[in-house]
Amino acid sequence: MKRRDFTSLVAATALGGQSMAQETIRIRMAHSLSTSEPAHLAAEFFAKNVAQRTNNRVQIQVFPSEQLGSGKEVNEMIRQGANVMNITDPGYLSDFVPDIGVLNGPYLISDPKDYNKLLASDWYKATEKKLETAGFTLIMANGFFGQRHLISNKPVRKPEDMAGMTVRVPPNTMWLETFKAMGARPTTVQWSEVYNALQQNVVTAAEAPLGSLWGSKLHEVRKVISMTGHFTAFTMWPINAGYFSKLPMDVQRILLEEGKRGGDEMTRLTLELQNDYVNKFKAAGVQFVGDVDLPAFQKVTASVYKAFPKWTPGLHDTVMAALRK
Repeated sequence: MKRRDFTSLVAATALGGQSMAQETIRIRMAHSLSTSEPAHLAAEFFAKNVAQRTNNRVQIQVFPSEQLGSGKEVNEMIRQGANVMNITDPGYLSDFVPDIGVLNGPYLISDPKDYNKLLASDWYKATEKKLETAGFTLIMANGFFGQRHLISNKPVRKPEDMAGMTVRVPPNTMWLETFKAMGARPTTVQWSEVYNALQQNVVTAAEAPLGSLWGSKLHEVRKVISMTGHFTAFTMWPINAGYFSKLPMDVQRILLEEGKRGGDEMTRLTLELQNDYVNKFKAAGVQFVGDVDLPAFQKVTASVYKAFPKWTPGLHDTVMAALRK
């Protein structure tokens, strides 16, 4: 998105906060993904339910495929006050509250159900308040995005297989540090540009949940998926805290209630469609590598949790203690 367009959108949407008393409340909801993915379907589910419960008083329009800009740009719009929501994750939000980034750590959890323990913890509740202070209210925090795996032109079974491999990663520190620890060369490329980057060999591999790999048709340019499961990923839906606080109380309540339902729906769809994605990939000639040495990957990435000087001391231990409860 051009800088002028970015500035214009922030200014225009911020004006929406001045018309709260009007009958119709319009909110844009952005993401970088395709329209076939569970994250998008859950966003549409959320928008439909909110409209129904408010008799169309609140209208949420979903913009996929980075139509409103990159994930980082949209989060900045939100911080500046635009009435925009975003499908984002703790890694991107760590730009504003560093501690939240631990939720994206490598091999932090193995069972998605354990994530609910973290959301119920005192640590998370305190961290969510820090996000509020930074300008973000989370409409949803419980949407399971899927385990992230590697798509490349060769099997990867152990960290040594990734030595020198150029892997596309999102532009945040957790991904960069994780793939450095694996021995790869992480390269930041916007998700909408990954297909071309692989096609032109700007990068040799990419990583994402199966739904995103399929939705972006990366199997057309790479034919091997190694089930590294390096991140168990969840998404969050932030909105500007100031804008949200000015909404009528009944609208606030409906947004939060339907946000939780939207997260549950996203989790359901993600789990339900896993086998379907595997079958689609196999039918398209993709090789799956299942005999990955996960303990070896866990061992080499353990040092990642020491790479964040802005984290509260003992953060990783605090989170692990919450998981053991």
